Amino acid sequence: MEGNGCCGCESAVNRCKAYIAMISLQFGYAGMTIITKVSLNRGMSHYVLVVYRHAFATAAVAPFALVLERKVRPNITFSTATQIFILGLLGPVIDQNLFYAGLKFTTPTYSCAISNMIAAMTFLMAVICRMEKVDIRKVRCQAKVIGTIVTVTGAMLMTLYKGQVINFFWSHYMHHPRDYTPTTAIDSGGKHWFKGSILLIISTFAWASFFILQTVTLRTYHSAPLSLTSLVCFVGTLQSIAVTLVMEHKPSVWSIGWDMNLLAAAYAGIVSTGIAYYVQGVVMQKRGPVFVTAFSPLMMIIAAVMGSFILAENIYLGGVIGAVLIVVGLYSVLWGKYKEDTEKEEAEAIKGCTEENGRLPQVKEDIEANPIEMQKVEGRSCSNSH
Repeated sequence: MEGNGCCGCESAVNRCKAYIAMISLQFGYAGMTIITKVSLNRGMSHYVLVVYRHAFATAAVAPFALVLERKVRPNITFSTATQIFILGLLGPVIDQNLFYAGLKFTTPTYSCAISNMIAAMTFLMAVICRMEKVDIRKVRCQAKVIGTIVTVTGAMLMTLYKGQVINFFWSHYMHHPRDYTPTTAIDSGGKHWFKGSILLIISTFAWASFFILQTVTLRTYHSAPLSLTSLVCFVGTLQSIAVTLVMEHKPSVWSIGWDMNLLAAAYAGIVSTGIAYYVQGVVMQKRGPVFVTAFSPLMMIIAAVMGSFILAENIYLGGVIGAVLIVVGLYSVLWGKYKEDTEKEEAEAIKGCTEENGRLPQVKEDIEANPIEMQKVEGRSCSNSH
């Protein structure tokens, strides 16, 4: 009885690991967004921030990959090298540079809300790439299509309509941190807000593409996720250096001291890149990319609370309505995906039972066709028992 209790507890802990890991990542992402917002408003170049971020990530993860996965690391083929190169381009270069640029023109809460479009975008791309099949007659497929439309509508509402400022009771007692410039002072109601929204949407599209390609690459690197993380971060660092040299011509932009800029780069690199890439890869192997994206609304809620407390961030009515639509659409897509996975599991179980039942008549026929052999086997069993 005691053994069964221990096994039950161990099983429950194993089931909770993926949930705990993904929830912890959302806190890490939200914290990164807040810290990065302060750093960018203090004048740090987002191109340089991406370089330092992935340099920190590579330095943090590579030693573990070299030691722990030296015997299981697969050989790098041309196909794998191409995939790693594109992953570095999609994640570190395109996604993060555009996300930081969009964050500079908007707010942490708004940026996290737009990022919730990732599940719908992933679904659309999977359909286009024929990784997902859509049968509009089935309720689960209708849920995914309608959820995608609702999510896109929410993002458009957040982009085109702001509305009134929603004041919380603690907003009157909050103070801006030193050197922080509120977004409302940077023409948030004009072209900069719209520009930031477009940059964030393109960034989310690149991030969704990263997830799909990472799923494909993990088929080769299923036994060495740390090595894949290290390679993507290293290649992303080199690509980001090339982009920064083209976009930034002043040597002074590379200078970094013991301040918020260093904290932003180190925190984003170690927590939001190195650890996050690895954890997402491990969870994705067991639960799939849809499970990984299911927790993104939690990041928005955490960022909203932290932003309101720490940055005295303004939250607008249009943003709240749009965020609600995005969350509703997101979970509609996830529900449809969950029902699809359940149907697949049931179909596989039925198929397995059918195959087992198909073997039983064959075994019976073999026994009836060879009675002499069965008698010999029984005779041996009796002699052995004596």
